[in-house]
Amino acid sequence: MKTLRDVKVNETAVVKRLHGEGPTKRRIMDMGITKGVELLVRKVAPLGDPIELNVRGYELSIRKADAEMIEVE
Repeated sequence: MKTLRDVKVNETAVVKRLHGEGPTKRRIMDMGITKGVELLVRKVAPLGDPIELNVRGYELSIRKADAEMIEVE
């Protein structure tokens, strides 16, 4: 299983599945990360947290823990 955390800088990935429960999963979906969406990893902070993405035409920063819940292909 490949997660968003495994995607390197300047690579794109397509969301395959969201893991997690309740409010956490809902928050990720509210940010525009849903099944089938293409993500571009723009930057990763020096210590790996947070990760900056391009999603649906806007920039978004998420934590490593949230990135591990997003399965990509």
